[in-house]
Amino acid sequence: MAMLSIDKQLEKEKKLSYMILQIHDELIFEVPDFEILSMEPLIRDAMQNIWKLKVPLVVDIRVGKNWKEC
Repeated sequence: MAMLSIDKQLEKEKKLSYMILQIHDELIFEVPDFEILSMEPLIRDAMQNIWKLKVPLVVDIRVGKNWKEC
């Protein structure tokens, strides 16, 4: 559900960023440097608030030139 929400938001905001990979509960994005600051809250909000639970969902976001840097 979060993936679909993020995809719709990316289209709506005409972002150049896009999701390239999903592994279990990890989402990997290709993000231009100038969109990094605006993408973090978009992703965090979608993943933490897509479904109301009794236990809070916590999202960890890391940025790197490749997966190894994260």
